[in-house]
Amino acid sequence: MTALGQIRAAEDQPAHSDTRADEQQPGGTAAAWYLIFVLTLAYTCSFVDRQVLNLLVGPIKADFGLDDTRLSLLQGLAFTSAYIIMSPVFGRIADVGSRKGVLVFGIALWSIGTSACGLARSYWQLFAARFGVGGAEACLTPAAWSIIADAFPARMIPRAFSVYMMGPYLGGGLALIFGGLLLQGAQGGSLSALPLLGAMKPWQLVFFLAGLPGILIALMLMFVKEPARRAAATASGGTHRMSPAEIRAIFRRWRGFYGNFYVGMPLFIIPLYAFPAWMPTVLIRKFGVSAGQVGVQYGIAVLITGSLSVLASPWVARAVERMGRRDSLLVVALVAAVAMVPLSLALIWASDYWTAFAIATAASVLYSLPQALSSSALQMVTPNRMRGLASSIYVFVVSVAGLALAPTFVALITDHVFGDERRVGDSLAITCAVAAAGATFFLARALPTYRRMLDAG
Repeated sequence: MTALGQIRAAEDQPAHSDTRADEQQPGGTAAAWYLIFVLTLAYTCSFVDRQVLNLLVGPIKADFGLDDTRLSLLQGLAFTSAYIIMSPVFGRIADVGSRKGVLVFGIALWSIGTSACGLARSYWQLFAARFGVGGAEACLTPAAWSIIADAFPARMIPRAFSVYMMGPYLGGGLALIFGGLLLQGAQGGSLSALPLLGAMKPWQLVFFLAGLPGILIALMLMFVKEPARRAAATASGGTHRMSPAEIRAIFRRWRGFYGNFYVGMPLFIIPLYAFPAWMPTVLIRKFGVSAGQVGVQYGIAVLITGSLSVLASPWVARAVERMGRRDSLLVVALVAAVAMVPLSLALIWASDYWTAFAIATAASVLYSLPQALSSSALQMVTPNRMRGLASSIYVFVVSVAGLALAPTFVALITDHVFGDERRVGDSLAITCAVAAAGATFFLARALPTYRRMLDAG
């Protein structure tokens, strides 16, 4: 059976470990889908809260007298350092305690942190608030993944996750759309002050209001009944837990795949974070368009193209597979990386707003297309009893590359190579083209070993 065939079969087969327990799970009920609805809202909200800053670069920079490099640390380091530190902490708490409690606490905390960004009166206060948002958002992935897996029978888990994984693309688009609308309203005078808080600058008002929906989502989670934990396959299937030595042996044996994959995909993640982080600023600085207009127009483009691209990716992979490429999951990622190189460089020669906008929209399609497929490729060739570790390594490396490095690379080139903030578009183009070229190299190197792993499986 081909890799994609195995993925499709997984949707139709019960878990190997306990068929009868699987059939008794309340998957597909109104309660289970209410859980998915609320968690998807939470995932969407998390991306609104982390990415709304991308639209507010200009006014924050002006108010605090920042260069692009210091401002990029708010986009990257402030958020990512806390996210990485707190991820294993929340992961452990989710394993031994109440996942619902972790989610309610974390969502409420990051929402308060987002609103606190709007109350910041200095760069370091804003940095600290962003640090708090990043640390609190680390609660979502471990607790949500665990609770979803227990709320649905195994045959329905992929469908549930496909809905949940819409969150980043919805959130990235909505952050720009509603951020732009709020910014327009605040700058136009229809929004200028809040009760008890008094007058606020437009960017502060956007931050403060962006944090409020999360409080409602945390309250909605209070009505979720946490599902019972199901026994893992190692407990009921009689198979032993892999020792650290066995895991190291697997990584060494297939290092041609793991080593190149763990470098290639983080490089390809850089355009995914760099474009949304800096493209609004490019359009504002280079073409004199208002932040409100950019937010609404680019936000709609990101929301639609990103969502449709990730939903269409399985059909694209199946079309490639029908051409005789059973390694289609990774081939699609490789082709997207190749295409991203000239598309990124084209931004340098974009002479008008709509040309640059079209390039950014096309980039959204390309960098969204392989994300679910690459994660599936990793799962398909990794032994069941070490998938959690392999996945955690993947999440770590892509988080560092995407959240911490991508925005800062662009800013460093702008400030210290060009020395001209109006050339941020050139910096973005160079960063993404070089990253995509590197991704092409490493993903191409990963393919032969990946095919052998599929054959071995």
